Amino acid sequence: MKEKLTFEDNMTKLGKIVTELEKGDIPLEKAVELYGEGVKLSAACRKQLDEAQIKITEDDGTAPSEK
Repeated sequence: MKEKLTFEDNMTKLGKIVTELEKGDIPLEKAVELYGEGVKLSAACRKQLDEAQIKITEDDGTAPSEK
């Protein structure tokens, strides 16, 4: 079973992938692999942010933008 990474862990991994892709000196196959991993990490981060927003809303009854 995979351990769920924290938002910060996912962002760190995503940042490393972006840095690697920006270098532009990796083989195409590796770049495509890293891109796919980055897309998954980005989706995981978005999900974690959405879950945090729901929790905040449930805790005080207002959405963060309504404060």
